[in-house]
Amino acid sequence: MAVQVSNQAQELLERIWLETEEKGREEVELDRLGISPEDGALEELIRLGLVNVSEGVLKLTPQGYEEAKSAIRRHRLAERLLVDVLETGYQLLEERACKFEHLLFEGIDEKICTLLGHPKVCPHGNPIPPGRCCLEAKEGERVVAPLSDLKPGDKGKIAYLQASSSKELQKLMAMGVLPGAPIELKRRFPSYVFKVGYTEYAVDKRVADQIYVRITD
Repeated sequence: MAVQVSNQAQELLERIWLETEEKGREEVELDRLGISPEDGALEELIRLGLVNVSEGVLKLTPQGYEEAKSAIRRHRLAERLLVDVLETGYQLLEERACKFEHLLFEGIDEKICTLLGHPKVCPHGNPIPPGRCCLEAKEGERVVAPLSDLKPGDKGKIAYLQASSSKELQKLMAMGVLPGAPIELKRRFPSYVFKVGYTEYAVDKRVADQIYVRITD
């Protein structure tokens, strides 16, 4: 059963995870984290049974390990979403990911993970701990993918457009390429031919990369 952890305590859990799991330590000194035994976030983690502290040394409990792994997973999925879908610049990535991850409650993070195709690493190349959705997913499964990734015969509904300019966006919309519209990829070569409504269009890969499709069976 998930526990309610404040944002400050969740961020401390992430720091502990980085110091233990990813640096190969079983425990970490409070001095290394730069906190005192009276730190409010630490006291919260102790009260919730997520960490044990003895003689200035901290260790995650089994429940704390799982909670820290989930916190890291949410943070790195938030980074992937911000970079891959929202095109957030790297200079703003960490700040926005920290805020965004707190919105990814249990269940929502799995929907986003599936949306992104179960990514294995964050934009910095660090591993994203797998969730239940990753273990149950088919290889390469994605819920939303650019038109350029589809195979001939694949169908779905347009999820969103990621045009690089308002002019290109208006051009796509004038073609009837609108969120929610049914779409089918007919062929990939020599150009991407797709059908929207009763009309077929041919575009190059650059344009096909801008049309994101919610895939249906």
